[in-house]
Amino acid sequence: MSVPREIGHLVLNVSDVARSTAFYRDVVGFQVARYAPDGKRNFLTCGVMHHNLALFEAPPGAQPRQKGQIGLNHFAFKVDNYQALQQAHERLIAADAVIDHVVDHGMTLSVYFLDPDGIMMELFCDSFDTTDEGLAFMKATPGQATPIDITAPAPAQAAIPQTDFSRPT
Repeated sequence: MSVPREIGHLVLNVSDVARSTAFYRDVVGFQVARYAPDGKRNFLTCGVMHHNLALFEAPPGAQPRQKGQIGLNHFAFKVDNYQALQQAHERLIAADAVIDHVVDHGMTLSVYFLDPDGIMMELFCDSFDTTDEGLAFMKATPGQATPIDITAPAPAQAAIPQTDFSRPT
């Protein structure tokens, strides 16, 4: 059976394509891959794929996302390291973005924020050197979201317990 290899891109309906494009370009750090001539959709990239994020003009009368509704809770974008995460946090603060929370998940350090339409997003960096270590931590723990001070040095890397949470209880 053929299986997906990765998440290709995310498409958001937004109330103001130009405003959201400026936010994701100037604050979050995306690059614009294509501006649509009609101004109703733009495509952005992290610089590796043709596009990672598309912003489409929401239809007239579209309702804003409500916290806790069925559907997408949030989407996460990876940055290179903790220093890059700290810099991204500084840009979000300078742009008066709403920071929802900043946490240590054990395998990642994360900043959760709201975009101009109130859509929850996350910027994160890995806590482990390899994806195998991060997956091992994920499988061995019940989950955590310990608040951290993003202006402080990076928390110590967590130990990987010898338990297994990768099967239903």
